[in-house]
Amino acid sequence: MSEAESKWEKRIDAALGIAASAILMVMMMITTVDVVSRYVFNYPLRSAFEVTELLLVVLIFAGLPLVSRADEHVTMDFIDRMLPDAVRLALVRVVHVICAGVMFFLAWQIWLKAGKISAYGDTTDVIKIPIGPFVYFMSAMIGVTGLIHVFKTFVPGAARASQGTS
Repeated sequence: MSEAESKWEKRIDAALGIAASAILMVMMMITTVDVVSRYVFNYPLRSAFEVTELLLVVLIFAGLPLVSRADEHVTMDFIDRMLPDAVRLALVRVVHVICAGVMFFLAWQIWLKAGKISAYGDTTDVIKIPIGPFVYFMSAMIGVTGLIHVFKTFVPGAARASQGTS
């Protein structure tokens, strides 16, 4: 990886980290205001649950490609230590191919579901936020995750980080 790519990745990671922190901060503030207003003033924040729920969807699905890119998924590497390097690299690439296929299938199915949800005009119960765009976002992020796994399969050196050195 060149120095320019490394700087670029660091900037994206920093920007996404700031965005994730901001989302978490907003979720925390909404929850705090809701709890205080509920128990002190007996007047809960009307939309707290819905907004928190939607922010959590954005946070989780925006983080999925980052986790795949950084190879931070939970893995079991007890067999890896016994395999020769060439076999281990081949196994890692096979796993990336399987992950990419699963991600693309899920992205496609969720995209279809998003179309139905949008066509029905589904919204949240209290403040009527349309749900369709969030489901399309979920599908897009799963698709990006699939692309990352394809990249890690075919770009020399990208799968090397996945081998697990622990």
